[in-house]
Amino acid sequence: MVSLELLAQLEAVLFASDAPLPLERLVEALEGDPEAVRLGLEALRAAVEAPGRGLLLVEVAGGYRLVTRPEVAPALLRLQRLRLRSRLSRAAVETLAIVAYRQPVSRPEIEQLRGVSVDHVITALLERRLVRVVGRRAVPGRPLLYGTTREFLEHFGLRDLGDLPPFEVPAEAAAAMAAALGSGGVEPAPLAEAGSPDPEAGPPEGEPEGESEGEMAVTAAGEGPGDPASEASAAGTAPGDREPERSTGDPVDRPGAPTLA
Repeated sequence: MVSLELLAQLEAVLFASDAPLPLERLVEALEGDPEAVRLGLEALRAAVEAPGRGLLLVEVAGGYRLVTRPEVAPALLRLQRLRLRSRLSRAAVETLAIVAYRQPVSRPEIEQLRGVSVDHVITALLERRLVRVVGRRAVPGRPLLYGTTREFLEHFGLRDLGDLPPFEVPAEAAAAMAAALGSGGVEPAPLAEAGSPDPEAGPPEGEPEGESEGEMAVTAAGEGPGDPASEASAAGTAPGDREPERSTGDPVDRPGAPTLA
């Protein structure tokens, strides 16, 4: 006698599986006795074959799975047409475009480009068979890679992926980018090398603006030793503010040296 609990568990596991389950896998999942699981499969087959049921339990590819009855196929086809007839949302179109132009592409890469989660969008595209899993990325975590399907080509009337139009930046985005570049709001300032002064920071404190140390040295060397303006500049005073010349024998003023009384 098969318990109703085992029968319910068998039906739920087979319904949730997307591939035929062999007897060993069912025994492992249900943690039951192999003979009890086998008897439960026979009882479930007899139950679903009763009149008024829409499923069948079949043995295929070395395992067991639940399938729909052939006589209910017209209702399933109408449901599929209704799904395909519904328009794709904007999020689905954006995600599908990323997959089409960058395939194979992983979900984290799609989310990085769109800036939002795409779990439900990918699920909807998989249900409509517009995208499919084509492999795994050889990186830690091994994320799934997605690509387009034959149904994608049929949906958009393409012979192959070579018929995809060339990717171009939308006109509005291109105009906004050009305007930003023209106003200087997007182009980043060049990075200064380590130890080099900032060209927009102005001259260091205490240095005359517009004249570097090298230029001051060249200016001082190019002027004659008796030039009043040169001597005044070296002493830090204007020509009209100079002190009267001292007689012979008086100490000579030098820049930065203390003046003797």
